[in-house]
Parts: sequence; structure tokens; C-alpha cells
Amino acid sequence: MADESVDLKLAVYAERLDRYIESQSELNKTLTQTLNRLDTELTDIKEWRNRVYGAKASIVAVGVLLLHTIVVLGGITGLISWVYNR
Repeated sequence: MADESVDLKLAVYAERLDRYIESQSELNKTLTQTLNRLDTELTDIKEWRNRVYGAKASIVAVGVLLLHTIVVLGGITGLISWVYNR
């Protein structure tokens, strides 16, 4: 009788352990899929960040070019008006 009780408890324990291992395996699969999706999303965010930085750099370059053009044309205009008004 005692052996049957031990065998029964062992069988119940083994079944519970199998269910636990199975649920942990499913959890690991789910976590792996989630981490892979997050990795993909992070890569997409980094690509967009690089595009935004590129756009900012382009805008700054165009602004500097525009400012330089205004200064040079202003200097030429000032020089011409100075020469003609002497």
C-alpha cells in the first residue's frame, strides 16, 4: 500500500513536472518571438533616426550655404555702391 502511494505521488509529480516544462517551453518561444520583434523594431527606429539626422544635416548645410550667399552678395552690393558713390 505504501509503495502504491509513493508510485502515485511520483506519477503525479512527474505529470506536473512535464506540464511545467511544457509551459516553460511555450513561454520561452513566446519570449523569443517578442525579443526578435523588438530587435526588428529597434533596427527600424535606428534607421529612421539616421534619416532624421541626415535631413537635419542637409537643412543645416543649405542654411549655411544660403547665409554665405547672402553675405557674399551683400558684400558685392556694398562694394559696388561704395565705388559708385565716391
